[in-house]
Amino acid sequence: MTQEHLSRIQAALASLGIPAWLLYSFRDSNPISVRMLGMTPHHHQTRRWACLIPASGEPRGLAHRIEPHIGAMMPGTVIAYSSHEEFRDGMRSLVAGFDRVAMEYSPENAVPVVSRVDAGTVELVRSLGPDVISSGELLARMEAVLSGPQLESARLAGGLVREVMIDAFRFIRDRISDGGRLTEYDVQQHILADFDRRGMVTDHPPICGVGPNSANPHYEPTAERSSEIHRDDFVLIDLWARKPGAEDIFGDITWVGYVGESVPEKYGRIFTIVRDARDAAHARLRDAFGRGEAVTGAELDDAARDVIRDAGYADYFTHRTGHSITTELHGAGANLDNFETEDTRPILAGTSFSIEPGIYLTGDFGVRSELDIVIGDDGVPVATSEPLQREVIAIMAME
Repeated sequence: MTQEHLSRIQAALASLGIPAWLLYSFRDSNPISVRMLGMTPHHHQTRRWACLIPASGEPRGLAHRIEPHIGAMMPGTVIAYSSHEEFRDGMRSLVAGFDRVAMEYSPENAVPVVSRVDAGTVELVRSLGPDVISSGELLARMEAVLSGPQLESARLAGGLVREVMIDAFRFIRDRISDGGRLTEYDVQQHILADFDRRGMVTDHPPICGVGPNSANPHYEPTAERSSEIHRDDFVLIDLWARKPGAEDIFGDITWVGYVGESVPEKYGRIFTIVRDARDAAHARLRDAFGRGEAVTGAELDDAARDVIRDAGYADYFTHRTGHSITTELHGAGANLDNFETEDTRPILAGTSFSIEPGIYLTGDFGVRSELDIVIGDDGVPVATSEPLQREVIAIMAME
């Protein structure tokens, strides 16, 4: 851990009024603590270790005697242990004097992305005196708040993935116009090739779902399983990518189209509901930041979900409204979620996340409309893929 990183952690602790952060892991069980300490997959770790970072003062570490290289990565004084008695005594020394310590714990597993420390270790720490509180907001500040260059990379990625999206729909138009055979997998591979041409990388292949497959939110075509695309088909495309730098941020958007010159009313009607839900969450965010008020991921989820509920489709919106975006597609910041989980962490300036409500009519079709938000240091939320989709694309009428 560098001194700069340590200073950032201590500043975040102080601003949140948290006395200390107790990092803990066993065999990579807690990737958050591993990242905080600066480890990589190349660091061999087979024993438990812990490192307590106070809001002020010197950190304290605990590492097994056969793994001194782990202890060497810890700031401050490091205690060596071998036996389970020494481990317990070492943990007692780490937390001595603190009434509360933050760990990767979420009460009742309300925010699963934070819950990385096993229940037994939480019990142990509490038995030694301090209460264990969630590191969720602290984690968001450390991993989801982006630097200036990262914010710019997020804006760049948003613009690029929009270009890829439009090109994918034109690819469908051209192949159908030529009378050639076209499958979802063909579209997926075209998008991957486009990413490569633009010098972008992704962690998983994009989604292209036609007809009933569009009603499966995480459908993925493969060479062995892929439906053909014909005229008068409804198509959903979800794609995500970023520039290849270690600190570059993802762009992630979902659009829908119809393989025809005009869009039937049933598709347009459902899209309008989803679009309005998307825009309601976006408006709630802008209003809150415009007034300088805090707003949580759960509140933004509610704003979108209320629109879909009022339209009578609550049972067909089966996932959260959005997720944190960092160098990982699903980051550690606040998710727009009061449905799958209850994420009451505040949305922070300097972060990026998606807004992507959907309605999925199983066996028929599904609509999702996704945009990415970047909130700069000026506190202004900006959608990175403007202009946004306002209506279902009539693919065969595209210019």
